[in-house]
Amino acid sequence: MTDIVPTPSAQAQEGFSTLLDVQGLADKRGVTLNQVGVKNVEIPMQVIQKDGKLQTVQALATMSVGLPAEFKGTHMSRFIIQLSEWSQNKTLCLDFREFLQEAKGRLEAPSAFVDLKFRYFINKVAPVSGQSAPMAYECSFKGSLDEQDNYRLLLSVVVPCATLCPCSKAISDYGAHNQRANIYATVIIDPEAASRVVWIEDLVTGLENTSSCPVYPLIKRVDEKFITEKAYDNPKFVEDVIRESTLLLRETKGITGFSLEVEALESIHAHNAWAAHAENFLTPAV
Repeated sequence: MTDIVPTPSAQAQEGFSTLLDVQGLADKRGVTLNQVGVKNVEIPMQVIQKDGKLQTVQALATMSVGLPAEFKGTHMSRFIIQLSEWSQNKTLCLDFREFLQEAKGRLEAPSAFVDLKFRYFINKVAPVSGQSAPMAYECSFKGSLDEQDNYRLLLSVVVPCATLCPCSKAISDYGAHNQRANIYATVIIDPEAASRVVWIEDLVTGLENTSSCPVYPLIKRVDEKFITEKAYDNPKFVEDVIRESTLLLRETKGITGFSLEVEALESIHAHNAWAAHAENFLTPAV
């Protein structure tokens, strides 16, 4: 049986057009607002992978515009309409300028902002057995376009890894304590470097390699032996990891600045070990 969707009558449509638009009224308090919009909008998005294929991610979107002093409010539905249209008809990579320009036009706004948080899956191959499984990484795109059309885009990733304590290894007759750790990286994408795409896959792999050893979603016994010995042969403090991550990001083309944190989820201490560093970054690491 086909569902019958009622359409508004001519009289009802005429009624819609006469409804008072309170948001469109003038405001006389003289306060310009930096950002107004919508937050925590769940929306599917298509992200271009390094291999050219598309990955559908469930994004949590925050979208906003600057509000001139003379406007009482913004039109929330226009944000949802644009997100919905892009969800169905557009793909995302490292260029949000068109998206932000469209938002400025739709909302008649001087500036626009978008923040898309999502989990991105990368197929990880175990180092010896060759077994593979998808592994999720927390990522985000954060873009802005200001009154002068200055464009800024940030890419953030959280990279799980392992660290083994150099001090523990040096003072122990056998063994050394090791633990999971996270590398938190936010990089500023060069808007003029469209030909040098900073792929999520490359950023994740590069940062993993600054740790004692990557972690994997699926391993067999031969992999466990390899990973244990690799970490033991490659001890790292959080200071070592963040310094090597800094050198990596300094040398990565297409990145103009970055913020880094490394946090080791310590296995024998009641606290975590932590380090932070930023270069050419306008806001602090934390």
